[in-house]
Amino acid sequence: MAVPVAFDHTSTGYSLQRAYWLARAAELAYRDRAAIEEQAAQWGFEEVRHHHTRFTPPFPLQDTQACTLASDRMIVTAFRGTEPAQIKDWLSDATTPPRPGPGGHGYVHHGFAEALESVYPAVHDTLAELRTDGRAVYFTGHSLGGALAMLAGARLYLEEPHLAADGVYTYGQPRTCDRLLAEAFHKGFGGRMYRFVNNNDVVPQLPPEPAFTHVRSLRYFDAKGRLHESMPLLSALGDRAKGLTADPFAPASDGVRDHAMRAYLAALEQNLA
Repeated sequence: MAVPVAFDHTSTGYSLQRAYWLARAAELAYRDRAAIEEQAAQWGFEEVRHHHTRFTPPFPLQDTQACTLASDRMIVTAFRGTEPAQIKDWLSDATTPPRPGPGGHGYVHHGFAEALESVYPAVHDTLAELRTDGRAVYFTGHSLGGALAMLAGARLYLEEPHLAADGVYTYGQPRTCDRLLAEAFHKGFGGRMYRFVNNNDVVPQLPPEPAFTHVRSLRYFDAKGRLHESMPLLSALGDRAKGLTADPFAPASDGVRDHAMRAYLAALEQNLA
């Protein structure tokens, strides 16, 4: 394999190439509107919709942003992430009462549910309008954006299964929900959800278990950047022992360095090459 030079709008199912391009889309969501539109056009997406809402959560995050890119074959909604320090309280606190999950399944982290709710109607209406002629739909995001992509995918699948996305790819995603919702989503959506974790990335380790958990969909990069479809316990412990500091949120820590979107892209490029 080699790093692909063009966004593939036609293939179906899981591939490392698709994971790479959806990671590029997740990275693009961090940029301003003009840059997003310019890059989307170069990738072959004729239409771009921006979703931006402000709200007042219990922690210092002031808005939710996402963008939807549409071509005649494919639609990608990328949710914008944030720096770990900005959602540190959300990630560390398991005491905030959760909210009921989509379709009556389990519970969802209150902060993530509120962040998604602020933008979900606009995303839903955009997909309902643009999803014609059998266009495939993908959700993607990094960090907080990964949490929102996973929850958007779960909400669409569990509430309107006939509109379910074709895939959800997340990078450095925190835990978002309890085991009941994770299992309900996995039962019907397994094989379409892929959650990439880079070595010591601190964000996927939080909020703490057992209150919150992940959907079973792991793709794990070890300390040497090699990709695995599971996290072997012994090797994971060895990886996590390398470079850890007392504060995993410290800017120089492995926990933050491994969380950077550029680190995920580098690991994907390494495996493609």
